[in-house]
Amino acid sequence: MQLTPSTFFVTSGRATSQISDLNAFDVALYNARISEQNLVAVSSVIPVDARRVDICELPMGAVTHCVLSQMRGRDGESIAAGIAYAFRQDGKGGYVAEGHLHGSADSLKTELGRKMNEMARIRNVRFGDIHYVTTDLMIPADEYGCCVAALVFADYR
Repeated sequence: MQLTPSTFFVTSGRATSQISDLNAFDVALYNARISEQNLVAVSSVIPVDARRVDICELPMGAVTHCVLSQMRGRDGESIAAGIAYAFRQDGKGGYVAEGHLHGSADSLKTELGRKMNEMARIRNVRFGDIHYVTTDLMIPADEYGCCVAALVFADYR
């Protein structure tokens, strides 16, 4: 059985918790509207003819493939998570890069751009516009924090 995604959406969320970084992660997923799925991390290829759609509701408990970036921290740290994606100019699909760091979304966007450019160089292809989804957070003292960003595959052909 082969699962070839036909649609995807992108999302992000962030949250803090006084209890734990796991709870901050859970709320960040909730804020990104993907907390009720069983997320399965996949690598970075967007199939030919796959298209972006608006965030859509998926069945509770569904096994859901995604490219996921997360960054956790605590006590006054600045954290960021994000993804970048682009389609090949020759129409043969696209690619996704994920990243996370201690720092700002702007710093992360720069890093993601370098990753995408390297992916194109290795494959000797040209990308169209690179799209970014990033989020950052300055975590309050005595709290845990988490940022997530994801490209989520929604339907398959």
